[in-house]
Amino acid sequence: MTRFISTVRFSVKQDCVEEFIKREKDLDYSGMAEQVTLIKTGEKTFCWIGVFASENSIIACRPKMIEQLNSLRHTLEEISPDLGVTDPASGPVVFDWKPD
Repeated sequence: MTRFISTVRFSVKQDCVEEFIKREKDLDYSGMAEQVTLIKTGEKTFCWIGVFASENSIIACRPKMIEQLNSLRHTLEEISPDLGVTDPASGPVVFDWKPD
């Protein structure tokens, strides 16, 4: 089965960066993703990466992920009128490298 990766780019309100990080750390991802990573890409920008067992797995988790996003929404800035507060991208893993 092909694993799926989902990424979401966020821009956080300047005065909410620490709250955003704390709330993200406190979210419960058990039973959802195989792995979740949050990367700080700038002073107040972040990229969330979730690794899922399959496309069906990410589809099943979508309602919970939206609920979690809604709990963070007040800390986020609009990226653009078209995107809103998130810039998501996801798809199947086509190449995976691991050292021996």
